[in-house]
Amino acid sequence: MKRIVPALAKAEAIVAGLLLMGMVGLIFTGGVARMMRNPLNWTIDLATCFFAWAAFLCADIAWRNDKLMSVDLLGQRLPPRGRHLLTTVNYAIIGVFLAYVVYAGAWLSWLSRARSFQGIPWVSYSWVTMSLVVGGVLLLATTLVKLRRHLRAGPHAAAPAREA
Repeated sequence: MKRIVPALAKAEAIVAGLLLMGMVGLIFTGGVARMMRNPLNWTIDLATCFFAWAAFLCADIAWRNDKLMSVDLLGQRLPPRGRHLLTTVNYAIIGVFLAYVVYAGAWLSWLSRARSFQGIPWVSYSWVTMSLVVGGVLLLATTLVKLRRHLRAGPHAAAPAREA
């Protein structure tokens, strides 16, 4: 298990990078085609699909590496037990929200399975909405891992250092 998680994290980063590069390539190709008076409208639509997937994958990578923006006005002023409780409550709220995102995303994917994406007949809109489900599951798993580590560390553990 200790080898699988880093391998999955690396694969997630590679897929996110490929999606971002694909998105840029599609937008560039569409722009060049438009300049040559032969527009490829599907390139922007497919780039939008890639963006949806990349956004959720990159959000999970940033969340796992503590690289998301945070404002800690209250937590710094609390004693260790209060800070521990506040962090636990924050993780719980995030977990409940992500569970709802997974549920709502699955429902939306099911409802949109027959709809074509932006008029591209060979791409179902469910491919885009599944990014909610997959991204939500990844973010929820990361949140649960963070919560578990936090609870094991206890209230007297040093707060994680934040980069400015």
